[in-house]
Order: sequence, then C-alpha cells, then structure tokens
Amino acid sequence: MGREEMRTLQGKRLNELVNRVYNNVEFYKLRMDEMGVKPSDIETIDDIVKLPFTYKTDLRDHYPFNLFAVPMKDIVRIHASSGTTGKPTTVGYTKNDIENWREVLARCLTMAGISDEDIMQVSYGYGLFTGGLGVHYGAETVGCSVIPISGGNTRRQLQLMTDFGSTVLACTPSYALHLADALAENGYSLADMKLKIGVFGAEPWTENMRLELEKKWGIKAYDIYGLSEIMGPGVANDCPAHAGLHVHEDHFFPEIVDPHTKLPVADGEEGELVFTTLTKEGIPLLRYNTRDLSTLNREKCSCGRTTVRMKKITGRSDDMLIIRGVNLFPSQIEHVLLEMGETSAHYMLYVDRENNLDTLELKVELDEANMVETIRDLQMLSRKIEHALNSAIGLSVKVTLVEPKTIARSEGKAIRVIDNRKK
Repeated sequence: MGREEMRTLQGKRLNELVNRVYNNVEFYKLRMDEMGVKPSDIETIDDIVKLPFTYKTDLRDHYPFNLFAVPMKDIVRIHASSGTTGKPTTVGYTKNDIENWREVLARCLTMAGISDEDIMQVSYGYGLFTGGLGVHYGAETVGCSVIPISGGNTRRQLQLMTDFGSTVLACTPSYALHLADALAENGYSLADMKLKIGVFGAEPWTENMRLELEKKWGIKAYDIYGLSEIMGPGVANDCPAHAGLHVHEDHFFPEIVDPHTKLPVADGEEGELVFTTLTKEGIPLLRYNTRDLSTLNREKCSCGRTTVRMKKITGRSDDMLIIRGVNLFPSQIEHVLLEMGETSAHYMLYVDRENNLDTLELKVELDEANMVETIRDLQMLSRKIEHALNSAIGLSVKVTLVEPKTIARSEGKAIRVIDNRKK
C-alpha cells in the first residue's frame, strides 16, 4: 500500500477509534474534555497529536476492566501481565481482536520465511502471558504444525525438537541461548536437529546476540516485537533484510516522542515508541507510551514492503541506568561481550553505592569452549573486558569471571541487572 493510501486508511480508523473510546470509556472522555478535544476535531492521522497519552499506570489505576470499551459479554479472552512491579495490566479481546491478532502474527511469520511446511516449537509461556497463545494462533493461521510445549523443561524441549523434527523455534532470545548451551550436556548435537528459523522476542536483544544465536543454532534468527497492552506479539517483525522491524501500521499507528518533552520527533531521531491501536475493540488505547527506545523509517525496504520500520529495541527509557551521571543500558554491556567473543553471553550486572559513589560489577561466565588455564590468564581477560567496557560506555566496571552455568538461567524474560541502590 502506498504511503498516502495508508495515511487515508489510518485517518479513517483513527476517527472511528476516537469516537468509540470517547463514548464508551469514561477515562478517555474525561481526559479529552480536560484538553478541550472532541471527536469531531480528529479528521486526519495528523490530528493524533491533539489526543492524550496513555501510560501503564493508567491501566493499573483502572484495574481490572475499567478501560474496556465493550461489555464483558463481548470479551472472549483475557490476558494480563505478571504484575511484578505492581498490579497486573489486564487486556481483553473481542472475536474481531483475536482474528486481527491471528492476521498480524501470520504476516510476521510469513515475513520470516515460515510456511505450512514448517513444524513450529512454541516455547513461549502459555497462560496469562500473551506470548505462547499469540504465536500459537498465528502459526496455525499460516498452516504450521504447532508444538505447544511452553517454556521450561529443557531436556524435554531438546528431545521433542529432535524427535518431532522442529524447523522453527519461538521463544525469548535468552532461553534460545540457554537451549543451545544445553545441547551437548543433554546428549544432542546440531546434527540431530532440523531447526532452520528462530522467532525471538519479549525482551530487548542486540544484533550481536542475533549473530550469536545464528552461529550456535545454524539458523536464521528474526526479531518479533509486541506488548500485551497493544495486542501481544505481532505488532512488528523484521524481514530477511534485518533493516528494522516492519510495523503493521494499518492496525498499530506508531509515533516517536522525545522522552522529556513528549513532543513528536522527526523520522530517524531516537525517542520513546508510542502506539495507537487503530482497530482494537476490547481495550483500545490512544497514544500508549511503551517507554521502548526506537526510531522510525518510512522509506521502502529492500524486501519490497512499504510499511514503516522501527529500529530494533535495545533498551527502554525506564530501564536506563544512570551511573555517576552517565546513561547506561544493559544492551551496551551485551554488545561489548558478544563483540569480544571471549566469554559466554550469560552475565549479571550489579549496581551498588559505596561512600556515596555508584559502583558497577559485571559477573560474566567463562566460555566452556574457550577456557583460560591460569590465574594470570583470568586476570588478563578481566582487565581486557574492563578496558573494552570503559572505552565503550565511559565507566569503570569491575569484571568478575565465573565458571560456566553458575549464573541463573531464565525460561522467560532474562533478568540482567540487580540495582542495590533501590533497596
């Protein structure tokens, strides 16, 4: 679809959306009335800047169902976040929402080269988390043979991957790395596998991590992006060009805003990623600020697709650490470690405060295939990593090398930082 044709469609859907939420969601009616905005003021997609933002706290403040725009009898499914940082955020889906979710997931999987010839092992968690069921229904829409194994039980994952001939693995990138590391110790090798494609998401991961996973598994790895508040997985996906993730902008309109002023920035400038759900019925959201940091590119992709592309997410504005006045994202640490290639990719970053001064300690596992032999070798490698990190991030980091498989693995989203300053 051409750019102008897309903008016309987006404007029409935005107008319908604003009328729907204004008349059915008290929260949005009050917000818009406070701003002096009426549905009739929203005529084109450019008018979106007149509308209020929505934040995760708004969903929690209206827990569980007070942001729903339809009666509960029209809600056919409910998902929720884990609620680890407060009340869970609850989302509801109508039948049309589920069908649209199937559609955008099918687009994502097709973009990654997946077809009805594939056997997909879905190792995202099933349940209130949107990952497992979201990818599952999209894979069935494409026509895949789906193995709904969910997360965990590593030995069984590898056994079924071998016995069933899985050609696609869908899970978090950190769990995919854990599975790759567990191959040999469970008596398997890549020769036993038919895996050719990985669809990884639910946590930020770097380009170097993609290359690492492709090398360890002998596959093509693709990034799938989504969040439960907007739909779940399937909001965007990267194509074989790996030049940004294509956003399904006929359903999810993206903006990038300055983290401080909240004003829109130009294409190519980094800021917070904001989505408006143009077609959502159950819990439609206006200008939901994801806090994910990205950029937008509206140029036609070399793959031929014309949809807007968002830069791969490597951090969040609210995950940013401020260490002695320097902004730091965990993804920067990962990038350095994988670029060096002398340790494993499993690490933990500990932030503390001593004598009113912030301190950083990085614990990183040694690579079983590249073990050092002497205490002097350990010291030299530690200093080498410390120097590389200092050059990359401008901060001194104490590096502690630990034995393989001593850092806790995650079957879901990886926890990489422990900030003791908050305790």
